[in-house]
Amino acid sequence: MNILHMKYAVEVAKVGSLNKAAETLLIAQPNISRSIKELEADLGITIFDRSSKGMFLTPEGENFIGYAKNILKQIEQVEDIYKNGAVKKQKFSISVPRACYISEAFAQFSKSLSFDPAEIFYKETNSQRTINNILNHDYKLGIIRYAENYDKYFKTMLEEKGLSYEMVTEFSYSLIMSADSPLAELDEITFDDLTDYIEIAHADPYVPSLPLSKVVKEELPDNIERRIFIFERASQFDLLSENPDTFMWVSPAPQKVLDRYNLVQRKCVDNKKVYKDVLIYKNGYKLTKLDKQFITELCESKRKHLNKSNS
Repeated sequence: MNILHMKYAVEVAKVGSLNKAAETLLIAQPNISRSIKELEADLGITIFDRSSKGMFLTPEGENFIGYAKNILKQIEQVEDIYKNGAVKKQKFSISVPRACYISEAFAQFSKSLSFDPAEIFYKETNSQRTINNILNHDYKLGIIRYAENYDKYFKTMLEEKGLSYEMVTEFSYSLIMSADSPLAELDEITFDDLTDYIEIAHADPYVPSLPLSKVVKEELPDNIERRIFIFERASQFDLLSENPDTFMWVSPAPQKVLDRYNLVQRKCVDNKKVYKDVLIYKNGYKLTKLDKQFITELCESKRKHLNKSNS
């Protein structure tokens, strides 16, 4: 398949006429006509319906022109890099759990970016989607979160999928609530104290090789009868701030975040469960300069906010 023929076809599709395409491309009209016929013969499809009113794409032609545009765009990008000396963009991508200490690390990391062109992707989601993002969607780094008792399930799955893993931190969840909540006034909070309140929760727990029903039962126990499921962190904080009857389990949050939303953070004396945040990436992947910068900020944020809370 000739790239020039493809370029001619895209132009004809754009202007709807052989004559107009010939004027734009500065090519004789018979040459364009012959090139498109050769292209159709090579592909075994009819790209255009010809009429006295012009050239119109067939359904097959519409599909082909979509592919052709993408191919020509990629060719232009390659030529830009290797012929015109275009500056190569720095790239960084990470998929993470919803956590204040991680988002703060990312904010500090963003301040360290140079003036060079860069594309940065930051995605908050659950562990299953984080793993999928690395395996299938070209994300380079991920942080997954799971309860300590599920350690063997996750490590077995990561090894089977060819993913390396490194411990970031271990912690127990804290409770956050409005400063106006009656819970905030208690000297000591137990599981029983939470029964009459509304839990703000994520609806996407995941553990490999275990039925979802079993995981949900452990991660969302039935002692709480009212739950609101919200996936986006800012909306969670807005709701917690406005409704003193709500609470949420979180990894320890920075004080400035709590102050921003008029929230307080408390321990629950009954909560002994330990969670792990684990950094993952494909086996053989070499960390870039940007990766290392983010990990440095992540360790600093963990030291400031999690180590202090766990001590």
